[in-house]
Order: sequence, then C-alpha cells, then structure tokens
Amino acid sequence: MSIVKHDFTKTIIDILDRFSEKNGNEILKKSEIIQYLNIKTKAANRGSKSRAGFANHYAIYVLIEDYLNGNFSINGGYNDYEGAKFSDLFRRQRELPFGSKLQNHALNHRLNEEFKKYFPACEYLPIIRDSKSNRYWINENLVFVNIGNKKINIALSIKEIIEAYIHARQSAFSEFMGYCQEIINIQAESPEKAIEFIKGLFRPNVDARVFEIASFAVLKQYYADQRIFWGWSPDELIEESLILYKTGRTNANDGGIDFVMKPLGRFFQVTETIDAGKYFLDIDKVQRYPITFVVKTNESSEEVLKTIALQAEAKYQIKAIVKRYIESVDEIINIPKLIEIFESVLKSGCGAKVIEEIVLQSRVEFNVESEEQDILAFEKSAE
Repeated sequence: MSIVKHDFTKTIIDILDRFSEKNGNEILKKSEIIQYLNIKTKAANRGSKSRAGFANHYAIYVLIEDYLNGNFSINGGYNDYEGAKFSDLFRRQRELPFGSKLQNHALNHRLNEEFKKYFPACEYLPIIRDSKSNRYWINENLVFVNIGNKKINIALSIKEIIEAYIHARQSAFSEFMGYCQEIINIQAESPEKAIEFIKGLFRPNVDARVFEIASFAVLKQYYADQRIFWGWSPDELIEESLILYKTGRTNANDGGIDFVMKPLGRFFQVTETIDAGKYFLDIDKVQRYPITFVVKTNESSEEVLKTIALQAEAKYQIKAIVKRYIESVDEIINIPKLIEIFESVLKSGCGAKVIEEIVLQSRVEFNVESEEQDILAFEKSAE
C-alpha cells in the first residue's frame, strides 16, 4: 500500500532514525506496524478536529512495554515467555493519559481486525492471545525489520512513537482548554471581542468539532426564542419553546443524527462536505425523514443543493430517485446563515448564553474533568 505522509510522519521518521542509524524512511517502507502507527497518528496535529482514538495505540503500547520490561529486545527468549496477564495490561492502559475509560476490545480483537483490514497481505497480526490462559504477547515478527544485512529490533522506537503521539495530543488538549478559557475571559472583559471570536468559529477551515459545537450553541439559543402552540384539540393548546438537543458526541461516526428539536421532531445533521453520497446516507438513516443540513461552507443553499443534485444525477441517473432525496432536504444552513442567526441571537440579548453553551459542550465533548485527572496522574507518575 502507498504510504500517506502527514505532519506526524516526520516525528515517526525522526524517532526511527535515532535508533537505526538514519534508516527511518526505509523502516517505514518495510514495517507494517510502523505504517499502521503512521495511519493511526494522523490526529496528532489536528487540534480538536478529530478524536484521538487511543485504544489501539495503547493495546500495542502496553504489550511493547511488557516486552521491553522483560529485556527480550536485548536478551531474546520471548518465545519462552509465559505471556502478559490481561488484568495487568488492562490496568496499565487505564493508567495512561486519556485511557481511564478504555474497554478491552482493542486487546481482544479490534486491533487485529483493523490491522488486517489495512494489511491483508501481511501474514502476521500484532497481538497473539491464548484465550485459555488469558495471556497476551506482541507478535515479535512485526518487531524486527531487515535493513540490508542487519535485523533491527524496533520495539523501543514503537514505544517512543506512541509516547510522542500522547504528548502531541496532550498539547492539543491543553491548547483547546486554553481556547475555552479565552472565550470566558474575552466575554468578561469585552463582549464585542467575544462576538467577533465566535464569528471566527464559523469559517470553512475551522476544526469540525468546534464548528459543530458552535453551531449547536447558536441554533439552540435561536430556536429557544421561538414558541409554538400545540395540543390535541383547538381548545387545549400548550405554548412551548422550541428546544434543540445534542444527540451524541461530535464527529463520533456513530451513525446518529447530530441534533433533534422538540416538540417538532426536526432533525439536524452537521457536515463539512458537499457530497451527495453522504447526504443520501444520512437521509436513508431516518427513512427519508426531512433533515436540515448545517454545512461548513460559504456557498449558498441553492449552490449546495444544485451540487448535490448534479452529483446524484451522475450517480443514479434516475430523476425520480434524485427528486425524492432532494425533497428530503428540509433546509441548508450555511456559514452566512449561521452568522445571520447569531446576529439575531445577539439582538435578543442571549450572546452570553451562547458562550456558556460553547464552553459547556466543549467540556462534555472532551471529557475535561476525567482527562485532566488522567494527565495529572501520568505526569506525577513520571516524576
């Protein structure tokens, strides 16, 4: 497979170079486990855009750590080792930063399944497990790489690559928390600056998760000012505000709908792409129930719909099918519309509530309390 390079790839190569007499690039080309880590560390320098996804990293890390602690990289004899206990590996995973809520899936099957998906031609899987004794081993065949006439053990490099990734994610987490605090400080010192700061979150190149959180905060306050009357008969009507609920984690890829409105039952999906395939997949999830798409673009609603229709016509070529899908798009809310809505919220005097909601949702999204404790515990143990 071709090796996709990203910002963190240089860090991987630098670490490999230090342990292999400048053979980092060659090891990256030859080692499936290093290529796998390269794939799994794309999120290192993306700030808050994507979830860190530490489960598979940590499954490798704890087994490599166990391997190194047994001095097998120096003395050999790993094929005689009785294996690491699951309870020890699981406890160690949860001691690591962001690891307090990790489950056992990566160690038991998920890492091997994903590795095989990326490297179907590789005859080895990273984890060897004896289900009877519940003992685990790292597959030593993946820990050695042949460079010329040398057989290089890359166990220590693997450990340092994952540690570097942890550090990068910790830095991104700290920067994000600084960003949240900045919003609070700006609001206290200058509401005008806070307004401009929030408007700055509605840009095509802003992190997807931040865009979703900011969109929710603004739309929630906007709809809260709107009231409807409903009931079972004209004589028994109830007056109720529209309430927007966030239904899951941002960018979770969980197949869910992002926001839902009560009592109208209106669905909202946040997206950063103009891709007919994705839109139609979202529509199919809810059996073509109308969906409002909140799109991270400056293109007009008409342009977005036109693009989707053209893509759909090229793909399906049956106009009746395309028409049914397009009719399921309730509304397109683009960046200019979000800013217009935010201006309306400001006029109603709810700007501070938007800021409070952004901070609240950010803390929920990033498990701030538990992750702060994880980081502090990890730093303390390293002293």
